[in-house]
Amino acid sequence: MAKHGRKPADLSRRKRVKAHLAADKAGAAPGTMQYVGHKAANPTLATLIEFGPENADFLETTFDDLESGREYQPKYPTLWLNVHGLENHKLLKLIGLRFKLHPLVLEDILNTQQRPKVEQYGEYLFITARLVSMDEDGQLGSEQVSIIVGRGFVLTFQEKPTGTFASIRETLRTSESQIRKLGPDYLVYSLLDKLVDRYFLVLEQLGERSENLDEAINASPSPEQMTEVQDMRRSLQYIKRSLWPMREVLNTLQRDEADFFHSETQLYLRDVYDHTVQLIETVESLREMAGGLQEMYLSLQSQRLNEQMRMLTVITTIFMPLTLIAGIYGMNFDNMPELHWAGGYYAVLGLMGAIAMLLSLFFWLRRWV
Repeated sequence: MAKHGRKPADLSRRKRVKAHLAADKAGAAPGTMQYVGHKAANPTLATLIEFGPENADFLETTFDDLESGREYQPKYPTLWLNVHGLENHKLLKLIGLRFKLHPLVLEDILNTQQRPKVEQYGEYLFITARLVSMDEDGQLGSEQVSIIVGRGFVLTFQEKPTGTFASIRETLRTSESQIRKLGPDYLVYSLLDKLVDRYFLVLEQLGERSENLDEAINASPSPEQMTEVQDMRRSLQYIKRSLWPMREVLNTLQRDEADFFHSETQLYLRDVYDHTVQLIETVESLREMAGGLQEMYLSLQSQRLNEQMRMLTVITTIFMPLTLIAGIYGMNFDNMPELHWAGGYYAVLGLMGAIAMLLSLFFWLRRWV
């Protein structure tokens, strides 16, 4: 759960960093392989899974290089190659040669600023999506996931290992897995479903954060809370910009004019499409709530300012006649008989005290204090 007073997510700073990285790529020839993203702490690692419908039709291999010059022949009907890390250009080039990937596809895989999209390249589809996450400090993170689906194979490329697809791998190890029976198109559906599910988790955290902010602002509004509201609105805007094109991707896939997805899988894709519509509605609801929090904060601050100004006005009003009396008797003219009275000092103090009490009673009765 998010805590108040934490450092806000600096999406704009990350955008500036990626813009700087992309500037080096500007002017390069189409198809140039140049990674646009943050350098990974872990080396590039590939996991190859081959599977089929039978119990024994499963093989999993992990490697960081490919033997060049050998045409790979898959052993089982479906192949899934997942790559973590995009800095090993040699490995990516060999993968491109093995699966006959277009140079523009390899370029888009390395350019991690792509918006979600789907493109057809002859015998395969190229899909890009965004994987969103939120860390313990409430900072929103996002990375590109590239998916290629062809006849009997699926390739996925991630910037770093996140464990998002770990449950899918575990399911594939089970002989009764539906993925093993339905093949690569259902595997792609499962991958997209996992990516969309991550949005639900992030929006749930943002919803809890919004509720906590609502309680905190009502209890004691502070400038830090206003910063947190602005941070949340930026995060929601970023999520919205990712979900809208993702919805179009799923809409295209469920129609699938190129016939990469079976009719049964298209029904599942329609369900994921419905989830994206629900997510977009949730984002809009949270954005309205964030706007309401901002208005509530400004209203409470204005109310607090008005109360303080009213209190200062009351105090000033009480002391104005007292200041007038003190100013009159502070002029020290010779022809002021009260200056020579024996009890004049106490009489003036009593008069000033009576005026202050009467004004205080008047303001209390009017509920101004």
